[in-house]
Amino acid sequence: MSWWVLHVDMDQFIAAVEIRRRPELRGLPVVVGGSGDPTQPRQVVATASYEAREYGVHSGMPVRAAYKKCPEAVFLPSDPAAYDAASAEVMDTLRSFPVVVEVWGWDECFVGAETDDPEALAAELRAAVVERTTLTCSVGIGDNKTRAKLATNFAKQPRSHAGPFEGAGTAPGIYRLTADNWRSVMDHRPVRDLWGIGSRMERNLNELGVVTVADLATADLDVLKKRFGPKMGAWYAALGRGLGDTQVTDIPREPVSRSREETFPEDLVERPDVERELRRIAVHVTEDVVAEGRTIQRVWVKVRFISFYTPIKSRKLPTPTRDPEIIATTALSLLEKFDLHRPVRLLGVRVEFVPPTAS
Repeated sequence: MSWWVLHVDMDQFIAAVEIRRRPELRGLPVVVGGSGDPTQPRQVVATASYEAREYGVHSGMPVRAAYKKCPEAVFLPSDPAAYDAASAEVMDTLRSFPVVVEVWGWDECFVGAETDDPEALAAELRAAVVERTTLTCSVGIGDNKTRAKLATNFAKQPRSHAGPFEGAGTAPGIYRLTADNWRSVMDHRPVRDLWGIGSRMERNLNELGVVTVADLATADLDVLKKRFGPKMGAWYAALGRGLGDTQVTDIPREPVSRSREETFPEDLVERPDVERELRRIAVHVTEDVVAEGRTIQRVWVKVRFISFYTPIKSRKLPTPTRDPEIIATTALSLLEKFDLHRPVRLLGVRVEFVPPTAS
């Protein structure tokens, strides 16, 4: 039997969990985010049902904007505890199979398995999840994580939009992407379609004449390394060929940092107000980290202005610490690097831990 990597991605997960406990909402546009009150400012959509998405509502947009696009939608508050519980149901269902499950979030994971029929396994996983949780998922099949992750996008699309399907299987909600069909499926697509390339990196690549996945696969490695650095340049070149990690592990990933950020109901205009709130956030996140027995070695500060310009500054501490006062003082010293002549919409502090072996 061969080793396969499957990517399991839940369908509209947060909205689906809400609809599961409120069946009367099925078929209606549902928007989840913040307090659930679309009249309140500074709230962001966590997810939207497929019906709401047809109106242009999407995750990350302001709830008020979602209300303007779809005022007839049902707006619900976020309930992280419910999503934690539902996610555990799904992951436990997958673990009941002879596979390795690597959790990546509430709504997605990689599954590693030895099988001669990955499509059949994918169908069994999907059926079991529906039967035990009533939630649905899509499954991407690949010979590595990169291709499995991208395959899930095609599994969620109508067949007419997903391109050539040679060797991809026929079951709905399942798609196979491997070295065999990588070029026929991906070569003509824009680099933005690749996992890990956002709009900014797309612009950077386009400036080099790299527009399609095929362009990236054949790009001059030296040029990529010169532009993006030796490590990232090589990584982008490999990404264009669909190369990636084949290892799937059920060992939980060790967190390397902790962050906290807040969007304020009203913009902060006066510097003393900014300093007060930043100090409070820094102390809060430090206390959380210390409660976990961790030590801090680097501090980041994020400031989002009213224009949504969001610079980030960081500093490595001379000596690792667990002292909230030191972290707060460091955050305030980083604040000196920002031009605070504009109202501040959001403040955030992130702290990086000393690796366990080093502490």
